[in-house]
Amino acid sequence: MKITTRIFGEVDIDDARIITFPKGIIGFPEMQKFAMMYDQEQGLGAIHWLQSIDEPAFAMPVMDPLYVKDDYNPQVDDDVLEDIKPINSETTLVLVTVTVPHELEKMTVNLKGPIAINTETKKAAQIILDEDEYPVKFPIYEILKAQKDAKKDA
Repeated sequence: MKITTRIFGEVDIDDARIITFPKGIIGFPEMQKFAMMYDQEQGLGAIHWLQSIDEPAFAMPVMDPLYVKDDYNPQVDDDVLEDIKPINSETTLVLVTVTVPHELEKMTVNLKGPIAINTETKKAAQIILDEDEYPVKFPIYEILKAQKDAKKDA
């Protein structure tokens, strides 16, 4: 299927790559179909995009939370993940949304509202954690900068 997006222009998305959020995403329950857009050369630390199929003007930056918080391990009740079962550590991809303001130094990720994707079934859910240890706005600019500098020095 071809869609014209705000960020990527016209893209061809294979139906096999479509990720379905049965209950939508928080704030946008009507948006249920997305495709992951990313540069494979960028690797783990890169910001990826969840591009809406339902609303081509909408794309959400996401990343692997372990890249910026290596001890990220929220506890989630099984019933919260009912829509994307069966899940296990090998078939579940966890992402967090990224906020990139005009002042890049204020870039954050939302550790309180992770997205879990079952990579086999292509079903996903955004979860709101009850735990207080994970903030909605976790600053990442300095972490990313330090990692980039370490790669240069290596």
